[in-house]
Amino acid sequence: MNTKTPECYTTDSQARCLRVETAATRFLVLPLDQFVFAELTSDDKEQKLRLVFATHEILISGHVLQRIETAIHRLELSGIMKLPEKYHALMGEGQPKIREITVAESNPVTEQNRLN
Repeated sequence: MNTKTPECYTTDSQARCLRVETAATRFLVLPLDQFVFAELTSDDKEQKLRLVFATHEILISGHVLQRIETAIHRLELSGIMKLPEKYHALMGEGQPKIREITVAESNPVTEQNRLN
């Protein structure tokens, strides 16, 4: 029997990439050396963590996302995934809970766009 508490993120001090699982059959791997910045915002209901890379932007909605923000700040964040709601009760009170992950490709600014 597996007694490990489910988690919605993984860390590795030697991480080179961030693996983003948006669905059971959809994964995206982004190189950490293309990480640009993170922004964490809170309201009464939940937190939003925005991770911006050179080619993609990831928006994470959930609770206790400070640990994930700290891991990306240290470039140790190696994976994020949304856990099914049924696992949230098994997670500790201070553990991050990801409700939703949205990924969008960044619109690269081309030389032509800058000249116009």
